[in-house]
Amino acid sequence: MGQRTELICDVGVAGLHRLIKHVPRLQQANVVIVVAGMEGALASVIGGLMSCPVIAVPTSVGYGSSFEGLSALLTMLNSCSSGVTCVNIDNGFSAAVTATLINKKIEGANH
Repeated sequence: MGQRTELICDVGVAGLHRLIKHVPRLQQANVVIVVAGMEGALASVIGGLMSCPVIAVPTSVGYGSSFEGLSALLTMLNSCSSGVTCVNIDNGFSAAVTATLINKKIEGANH
């Protein structure tokens, strides 16, 4: 969709030290897409650190009792961090389209 993206992997809440070093770079983003499984807490953590929209994508895969993504979906839907919105399980495409719409609106306002 013509968007500039950056991929940051392996920054789950079980090892916050791996996330913290990326916070300055994340805070420069117009929008952040968080893909997480298990309990889905990563979206709330990122949402609490960002001043931009966060799009949460629960995944159906992972270890433990994730109930095919239902655990992550329910956690992300109930996030107490403002600015977090959630798409359906494994719906990264919708997250990408939404992020593109946000970016295009920002780009239009800056021209």
